[in-house]
Amino acid sequence: MVKEYKTIQEVVGPLMLVGGVENVHYNELVEIRQQNGEIRQGKVLEIDRDRALVQLFTGSQGLKISTAKARFLGRSIELKVSEDMLGRVFDGMGRPIDGGAEIVAEREVDINGEPINPVMRDYPDEFIQTGISAIDGLNTLVRGQKLPVFSASGLPHANLAAQIARQAKVLNADSKFAVVFAAIGITFEEAEFFIGDFRKTGAIERTVLFMNLANDPAIERIATPRMALTAAEYLAFEKGMHVLVIMTDITNYAEALREVSAARKEVPGRRGYPGYLYTDLASMYERAGKIRGKEGSITQIPILTMPEDDKTHPIPDLTGYITEGQIILSRDLYKRGLNPPVDVLPSLSRLKDKGIGKNKTRADHADTMNQLFSAYARGKEAKELSAILGEAALTEIDLAYARFAEAFELKYIAQGFYKNRTVDETLDIGWELLRLLPKSELKRIKDEYIAAYYGDGE
Repeated sequence: MVKEYKTIQEVVGPLMLVGGVENVHYNELVEIRQQNGEIRQGKVLEIDRDRALVQLFTGSQGLKISTAKARFLGRSIELKVSEDMLGRVFDGMGRPIDGGAEIVAEREVDINGEPINPVMRDYPDEFIQTGISAIDGLNTLVRGQKLPVFSASGLPHANLAAQIARQAKVLNADSKFAVVFAAIGITFEEAEFFIGDFRKTGAIERTVLFMNLANDPAIERIATPRMALTAAEYLAFEKGMHVLVIMTDITNYAEALREVSAARKEVPGRRGYPGYLYTDLASMYERAGKIRGKEGSITQIPILTMPEDDKTHPIPDLTGYITEGQIILSRDLYKRGLNPPVDVLPSLSRLKDKGIGKNKTRADHADTMNQLFSAYARGKEAKELSAILGEAALTEIDLAYARFAEAFELKYIAQGFYKNRTVDETLDIGWELLRLLPKSELKRIKDEYIAAYYGDGE
């Protein structure tokens, strides 16, 4: 039921205090009507007895509280959902910005969603092919997983996000595959890059884009990922699609959360972020998964830039606790022109073993993955030793590992942002590299796979 009040008591920055309210709820939408007919929107942040604290979406400049009226709409922020969303571009609040017609909604859904019943969750065990060897071969993405990308300022995470959105698909599945892309607090140039890239490559036909720019209000930034996840839940669990949700940049989301928290004068936690940052991030990340009896699924790739390249910063630190691994981008690889600059050794996918092997990728996948990890780690150690002591100090086998590490970075990691490799191509490149080592060094691979794929080693 809509209620209207003329009891606006105070406005400080983006916050407004309304007194004498009854039956008002947390997250409820509010309209502020001025005498000249102008309407602003906000939502309820806090309720203290008969007073409601409202966060304005567009700021308070020029607002006259003596004549303004606050209308509480009795509902939270909602998104109009329909299959017509595919191929469309929306702003951070779910309004079309691509010049197309308004969406004819099948229904309107509260963007805060409902948690998935843990008993009804199905275990993620199906391989998703991203076309990127460093992910598919060594840190495999599984349908229903949450696998974040940890980047740093200046690194090409936007290019990586666009590449995954273009190339990702579920192998051996008849269901439709869709991508929901949420850009949070990005610049106008980045927004143009994403929209232009998706249109040019045709990927936009299966994609829903939500674009929140850096100059948009902080409260909109908090709503944007929830808009995207609401659209994903509709497509996955009501339309039976496999949905990949890519959210970039989660750091901008956390900064907006800190800004709102500071405006509310809350006691800050680590680095000034609110103490509930973990809970808030979990409320988004845990909306990924598979549900028993439902055909569709939601797989998440949140992308965040680590402030000062610090993995112990609260945002990557808490994200790592909630999600199932991380893909880490390397500044060193990027400086050397190796793209995408995925640092495979510290990267991790905790569910990779569940999505690979016979009838999923290939029977030799797990063994070759372990051998490549081991050989690359030893090769990097040999290269570091060579830099200190010189090549003359290395044994013949150490030199072979050093050459392997060099070739691995050039052939396996550095595939570029527009090369789409099948998982078979990725595994074949792995075997091509392993032939640089003597057969006796392949101690992590079963003899039957060595006989089938190693050949004569030339």
